[in-house]
Amino acid sequence: MTDSAPLHISDLARLRETVAGWRRAGERVTLVPTMGALHEGHVALVAEARRLGRRAVASIFVNPTQFGPAEDFSRYPRVLDSDLDALARAGADAAWIPSVETMYPAGFGTRVEVAGLTEGLCGAFRPGHFSGVATVVTKLLNQVRPDVALFGEKDFQQLRVIQRAVADLDLDIEIRGVPTIREADGLALSSRNRYLSPEERAVAPRLHAVLAEVAAAARDGAAVAGPVAAGTEALTAAGFQVQYLAVCDAGSLAPVARVAGPARVLVAARLGRTRLIDNVAV
Repeated sequence: MTDSAPLHISDLARLRETVAGWRRAGERVTLVPTMGALHEGHVALVAEARRLGRRAVASIFVNPTQFGPAEDFSRYPRVLDSDLDALARAGADAAWIPSVETMYPAGFGTRVEVAGLTEGLCGAFRPGHFSGVATVVTKLLNQVRPDVALFGEKDFQQLRVIQRAVADLDLDIEIRGVPTIREADGLALSSRNRYLSPEERAVAPRLHAVLAEVAAAARDGAAVAGPVAAGTEALTAAGFQVQYLAVCDAGSLAPVARVAGPARVLVAARLGRTRLIDNVAV
């Protein structure tokens, strides 16, 4: 790990020239896509990227196409100076920071759609979100052309969607999930946690605690309907507006009535104005 500042690149030709130079030197390249407002979870992703490859690129781009009209695009935190400091601490070699015009030039008309995996869970509440995610990630992968790209497991549905898009489009890139980094009280690190009031922040860890309770109750083939109903009731009583709480197959993300293989308990809920998501393995 190094504290030297990463290369700040906003020109696509320069990015490709830089990566090509690393390739000529026989160096392995990794990518960590982000929307900025970096926290220790992102730092852990970049540190893992450094471990897996000689060169680590982190992208910072607040992608407008994955936000709905009533979502928080305009107020999403943009703190580039502190982001670059975090990337320096993590040892990133380059920060790829494209403009909206670079990513979506005039006349842009292509979208990447992933069927099936995007239809439930967050996809049911955020129409078009995963198309925006799949499109921008496909572009980032084509721009950087890494050997490995890393994504946090907190956004588990996103991870599965990206893995499916990469497989379906025959992109020769490994997509690797990295376990969720949490606060000491269990709250998953998220850029949106800064939206929470002090009172909401005190309640927020209940989200992970309830997930753990549901996962424990769903083990060994028990029916999941009762634990899911109890968990939803507990979160509602704590002040959450639950959008979904579900036990799903870890591969297909299809809901399961009983756990018979690898599974995840996934949740999305609002606490005040802040939408939180989390998941745990069963």
